[in-house]
Amino acid sequence: MMPFGGMAARLQRDRLRAEGVGQHNNAIKYLNQDYETLKQECIESGTLFRDPQFPAGPSALGFKELGPHSSKTRGVEWKRPSELVGDPQFVVGGATRTDICQGALGDCWLLAAIGSLTLNEELLHRVVPHGQSFQEDYAGIFHFQIWQFGEWVDVVVDDQLPTKDGELLFVHSAECTEFWSALLEKAYAKLNGCYEALSGGSTTEGFEDFTGGVAEMYDLKRPPRNMGHIIRKALERGSLLGCSIDITSAFDMEAVTFRKLVKGHAYSVTAFRDVNYRGQQEQLIRIRNPWGQVEWTGAWSDGSSEWNNIDPGDREELQLKMEDGEFWMSFRDFMREFSRLEICNLTPDALTKDELSRWHTQVFEGTWRRGSTAGGCRNHPATFWINPQFKIKLLEEDDDPGDDEVACSFLVALMQKHRRRERRVGGDMHTIGFAVYEVPEEAQGSQNVHLKKDFFLRNQSRARSETFINLREVSNQIRLPPGEYIVVPSTFEPHKEADFILRVFTEKQSDTAELDEEISADLADEEEITEDDIEDGFKNMFQQLAGEDMEISVFELRTILNRVVARHKDLKTDGFSLDSCRNMVNLMDKDGSARLGLVEFQILWNKIRSWLTIFRQHDLDKSGTMSSYEMRMALESAGFKLNNKLHQVVVARYADADMGVDFDNFVCCLVKLEAMFRFFYSMDSEGTGTAVMNLSEWLLLTMCG
Repeated sequence: MMPFGGMAARLQRDRLRAEGVGQHNNAIKYLNQDYETLKQECIESGTLFRDPQFPAGPSALGFKELGPHSSKTRGVEWKRPSELVGDPQFVVGGATRTDICQGALGDCWLLAAIGSLTLNEELLHRVVPHGQSFQEDYAGIFHFQIWQFGEWVDVVVDDQLPTKDGELLFVHSAECTEFWSALLEKAYAKLNGCYEALSGGSTTEGFEDFTGGVAEMYDLKRPPRNMGHIIRKALERGSLLGCSIDITSAFDMEAVTFRKLVKGHAYSVTAFRDVNYRGQQEQLIRIRNPWGQVEWTGAWSDGSSEWNNIDPGDREELQLKMEDGEFWMSFRDFMREFSRLEICNLTPDALTKDELSRWHTQVFEGTWRRGSTAGGCRNHPATFWINPQFKIKLLEEDDDPGDDEVACSFLVALMQKHRRRERRVGGDMHTIGFAVYEVPEEAQGSQNVHLKKDFFLRNQSRARSETFINLREVSNQIRLPPGEYIVVPSTFEPHKEADFILRVFTEKQSDTAELDEEISADLADEEEITEDDIEDGFKNMFQQLAGEDMEISVFELRTILNRVVARHKDLKTDGFSLDSCRNMVNLMDKDGSARLGLVEFQILWNKIRSWLTIFRQHDLDKSGTMSSYEMRMALESAGFKLNNKLHQVVVARYADADMGVDFDNFVCCLVKLEAMFRFFYSMDSEGTGTAVMNLSEWLLLTMCG
């Protein structure tokens, strides 16, 4: 079960988030390190900062290929820039793409993203804060702001960098006196545990962590029919667009095609326009090569004849805004020549220009936990329904649908958290995806319904992620008629554990919320029975066990229950523990004697018999135990509706290693739930949903529970 400290930390984090901590203008101090405070301490003491949270040494490099005894790390020395060059600079002449040269680490995906960032100065300075230098108030400390799973974090690093033979081992600048890119890479390595954790990835991952945006990928060999419309809308929203030509072999890397396009190289899309060309509409797209030299030589390239056949005013306007390395080409040629398009949609906080249209965004945090909320994909109907469920209410159709269909555009992005950090212990990305269903009529307008197995057996999905894939994030742009839908995110296989965030971006305002049960208990009124109502046979059994005092102690209750349960050969049980028997006595003990009289024992016995009936109904395979997801339905049959977080706690506390729940644990869980609900209701006599208690009452409750 989650310790109280863990729960308290989670509640504190939720409170801080509600107060705006984690937004870009109020970033979370990563590992509680405050840049200004640490810097001031170093200046006052006349020392250079050494980061105790990410010490310069073998563990910061890696665990396998960059592990302590690998050939790649032999001879590595950690040096500050002032030990490498005479006059180190943070930035020389503005941050540009040539500041980013790859070293001995396979993180070109990250460098391509940093390179794209240099094309947008405003976005760059959100990541690389102004005012850092090796001259003024230098103290060997720098900081960067990076987006991580729904929150901006401020990451502090010292400037000790790994070197070999006097040169930087990883990212470096073509301008050898400049160090901002190497320090940014170090901050990113710190976030992910070590440098080696950065090896391999997709540019979109870097795009998102430097903007807080959400990325989409399109295969231009199998494009959606409205690809031009998607590009146009993305540019209107100020999104970052990157395109590339796939390489088919190692020889292709940076090979130049017949018309001077470079394979395996990241280009940017910067504009999309319609022009009247020889009496017909021609769609043109403007591309930028960040290298600034090699340019397209086909139709609509600089100086090509097509420009002579359009209106001179249009020609002047289109060519006037060109920068070095930019060129126009027809949209048809673009689709034929390029293989892949990546769009990073920026969130409203990153868009400062008023003329840009904005997505409406919602972010949810969720967890897949074995036995309670990790149901796997739709191939596993017995468990798929236990996955978290999120409702989207699409209220208005798009202004500009792009075709005749009345529909609402929205983008769903599912991202698994902290998986790079798991590599050190053999973990990696799970295979993830999602499905979208229309909400049934009876559940419309309600948030407090977690749809069950029967619904998913009877209904087809209306949309889904294109594929289940082992990337950090899967995203899809979807168009559906106005209405209510649910998104069910899942891993491909059940029982895979991870935390995730689900982001929903809608073109128009929408309502979005997690679908979850409202916590409630349908508690029967306490049985009113007297000794006269009790059968003689039951009285005789009680007298034999209770002895002269006619009361049953915790120890005697344990003996009785274990003797009775042992007679039921269809039940698997390892017997009731003293703790669980204490909980039963606490629930039933009306006079505070810590023992049960005849009437109290009869009432408890009646409860256990009714719970045995429920247990047998929900032990579907008659194995003598319930699976943890059968347990969820059994608790509901017993009158308890719990939300996902509580189910996770219940499974952690009462299920065994194989996610089974035996009869004694089922009874213990119901006893505990009933006791806690009855206590709460006694403290909340007005039915407000809030109970107020003092420290003494709180300790009595938790110590007895």
